[in-house]
Amino acid sequence: MNKQQLAAKIWESANKMRSKIEANEYKDYILGFIFYKFLSETEVAHLRAEDWGDEDLKGLDENDAETVQYVRDLCGYFISYDNLFSTWIASQSDFTIADVRDALSAFERNIDPARKRVFAGIFDTLQTGLSKLGTDEKSRSKAARDLIYLIKDIPMDSRQDYDTLGFIYEYLISNFASNAGKKAGEFYTPSEVSQLMSEIVAWHLAGREEINIYDPTSGSGSLLIHIGQAVARRNGNPNDIKYYAQELKENTYNLTRMNLVMRGILPDNIVTRNGDTLKSDWPWFDTDETKDETYEPLFVDAVVSNPPYSQNWEPPEPGEDIRFEYGIAPKSKADYAFLLHDLYHLRDDGIMTIVLPHGVLFRGGEEGTIRRNLVENHHIQAIIGLPANIFFGTGIPTIVMVLRKHRNDDHVLVVDASKYFAKDGKNNKLRASDIKRIVDTVSENRDVDKFSRLVSLDEIRQNDYNLNIPRYVDSSESAESWDVYSTMFGGIPKQDIDALGKYWNVFPGLRQRLFAEENGHSAKLAVQDVREAVNADSDVKAYIQRYREAFIDYPAYIRGELVGNAANVSIAAEEETLANDLLRRLAGIPLVDAYAAYQVLDDSWQKTISIDLETIQDEGHDAVRKVDANMVVKKKDGKDVEVPDGWVGHILPFDLVQGKLLNSDLAEIATFESRLSEIGGEIADILENLDEDDKSSTDAVSEDGDSFVAAELKKAVKSIGKNPETDFDRALVSAQRLFDEEREVKKNVKNLRSALDEKTRTVIEGLSDEHADDLLVAKWVEPLQRKLEELPQTAVDELIAAVNALNDKYSTTYSDVCEQIEQTEAELGNMLGQLTGNEFDMAGIAELKTLLGGE
Repeated sequence: MNKQQLAAKIWESANKMRSKIEANEYKDYILGFIFYKFLSETEVAHLRAEDWGDEDLKGLDENDAETVQYVRDLCGYFISYDNLFSTWIASQSDFTIADVRDALSAFERNIDPARKRVFAGIFDTLQTGLSKLGTDEKSRSKAARDLIYLIKDIPMDSRQDYDTLGFIYEYLISNFASNAGKKAGEFYTPSEVSQLMSEIVAWHLAGREEINIYDPTSGSGSLLIHIGQAVARRNGNPNDIKYYAQELKENTYNLTRMNLVMRGILPDNIVTRNGDTLKSDWPWFDTDETKDETYEPLFVDAVVSNPPYSQNWEPPEPGEDIRFEYGIAPKSKADYAFLLHDLYHLRDDGIMTIVLPHGVLFRGGEEGTIRRNLVENHHIQAIIGLPANIFFGTGIPTIVMVLRKHRNDDHVLVVDASKYFAKDGKNNKLRASDIKRIVDTVSENRDVDKFSRLVSLDEIRQNDYNLNIPRYVDSSESAESWDVYSTMFGGIPKQDIDALGKYWNVFPGLRQRLFAEENGHSAKLAVQDVREAVNADSDVKAYIQRYREAFIDYPAYIRGELVGNAANVSIAAEEETLANDLLRRLAGIPLVDAYAAYQVLDDSWQKTISIDLETIQDEGHDAVRKVDANMVVKKKDGKDVEVPDGWVGHILPFDLVQGKLLNSDLAEIATFESRLSEIGGEIADILENLDEDDKSSTDAVSEDGDSFVAAELKKAVKSIGKNPETDFDRALVSAQRLFDEEREVKKNVKNLRSALDEKTRTVIEGLSDEHADDLLVAKWVEPLQRKLEELPQTAVDELIAAVNALNDKYSTTYSDVCEQIEQTEAELGNMLGQLTGNEFDMAGIAELKTLLGGE
């Protein structure tokens, strides 16, 4: 199974397994075991690379000081053979919770002193929490055994930059956060927000060789990891990035270190600290060191953070802490304290991105003073308003603020991205196209109508340094206006037609074909069917043809870029290559939203192409010719068990292969299925034509008369014999004959489908390289091409909808409405005149008739 399927399976099993343990705590157990597996298998991999065999590995003994030192120098830690994760698995029922305790204690004893800041105490949360896995040693051992068997299939040696292990780890963290709500969500920044911040930082740092990045509220470490990956994609060597992380809560601090280590980051490039960022600034000092000897301020290329919102803190006295030279944040709201801490640690040419609550943009008092100082000193580069409900556990509006230590620009870019998202359960989620839209806007300082605006320092001063986004960017939908003249006399106002100018620029002759001008103010439609007229227009046809010509060689391009190079293509970087090509093709084509096209590409990439490429690169090109047993869940002895039921393609879907190579077989099945549909119709006709008395006189028809009762119908036909005497008897015999035929046809369909599946399996396993590549093109490129080719028609359809809406809006005039009211009142008056009742009823009716204008 691919990494998404494996991650989903582990999450589902883990969630069922955790019983009454809180998700936030259970997270520490399963993630701790995954990390131990990673360290265990990493040690084995390093030793095998040094030509250690199975017998050599069995000699890993803590009492062998020379071997311990050798392994510690190699890995930064030592794990004995008895404590290897693989040994746990091999011991099966002999494995107990005591083995885990002993192994974690031994690990702590055998850390390389030079790597203590990376590994020391990293399993403390797991060690102290083992007692919660059950009520006694037996139940705890079973729970631990279940956990290690659950994660044993996670591969630790994927070739991909964003490897399977990392994906699963992030997937589990995300699901635990969303499952546990605010308590577990505090430590986790959704990957889409991390990606947004990462791309902005990576754009600024492009071309630099050695880079230091810092997260002072690191949580799970996902934000740092995303930054590192984005920077490495642009700058090349990931080992040239050094990661600084600080986290207050010990269990979350351990999570940061685990996550960083498991992404293949060199231990020497990981500098972490468990401490209070605001109370005790970086760096820290060992007990045998003094401040005078070791103090060296930390200044980095990029700071990223998602600090706790509006946190209480203990402010220093003014002037006491150099970090807060622009002001002291209020005791009840540390938001600006975190921001100023981040800004202080930037190098002169550095950049920072920070997530903050929306209130920091307009709250007064000391926060207003800090905000003024940040603006006046040109530190704020951009403010990005995010959609609501983007973070787990809180629905409050949030922003990302982009700041620099030194800028010459006296503008602030204000971006309102609150309308750009997709619903994802209870939360909103930034799509790939939303992220790209924001990053492009920030990196190019774009003014975009109803989305972004470069605001001058003078304007901000005039607004008393209030940076509330709606003051500068109006992203609201314009209120609908009505033209008085057209409302009274009909016709579509010329100003409303003019508002569709972007379409008339592309289709210059279409406006005259659609509208007949009656006077200088308004016009009427000159066609009966707007859709038919627009789609038949020569300018529209030429536009769509021009778009298609831009993509005519797209399948060949993708084939050469991906299919022909599947084993070697850089998956981490290739999507950007494809995106740049896509945007180049769209550059001269108006009306189509380039970001909508980018989203089409990203959907195909994330859901299909990248997954298949990873499989091919991990397993070789023969994976395309591989067929797997189709596993389904069935009940056995009262339990759900997985059993094989037919076959599925490892990469190539059966229906794709059948549609491309086995059409005649599908056609034969379709003939029988068509007959099944006909039989159903013929049985329904027989039922419909039966006399109601006949229906009620037999048990062969259900009580509601809507269906035959199979068993009773068979009995009735048997009793009729070979010579039916009445029309009713003959109808029952015909119905039974159809049911017999239906049964036989269904049997044929089942047999043909079974045979087709076997034939498909044989075809896939015997594919030539060329045919295999053809089918990859069919899977990857053809659906992508179809969706891309729908985009210009979507733009045309938007014009059609707009014209029809204008026509409908003014098709009924005020005089028409008045006439309809008069007619309705007259009809109501006539109805009232026919009513009778007692004297009070009649008095009320008379008054109503008077109000309606009657006598």
